[in-house]
Amino acid sequence: MDVRGRAAPRVRVELPYHLRNLARLQGEVVLELRGEPTRRALLDALEAEHPVLRGTIRDHATGERRPFLRYFACARDVSFEPPDALLPEAVVSGAEPFLVVGSLSGG
Repeated sequence: MDVRGRAAPRVRVELPYHLRNLARLQGEVVLELRGEPTRRALLDALEAEHPVLRGTIRDHATGERRPFLRYFACARDVSFEPPDALLPEAVVSGAEPFLVVGSLSGG
């Protein structure tokens, strides 16, 4: 249950291959969020459930996003939004996944 007595949101998360491989995951991850459904809460839940991912998505000390990762929700880049901004309703309801994407570079 969340803070309002409702069922806690179950958010779908898709990770890049190298992070799925590190955590020995197949496919997407489904997380139950406690409290407000924010990116910070989502990443806290992900790291709590899969401790091997601590420090791979966010810096240990600052909590900042790692440079070559981006976050997407509902086909929109949310990498630079505040970490305590609410996730879109489609992500919170499980209709759309939250994506952690490895950046591509090159020419």
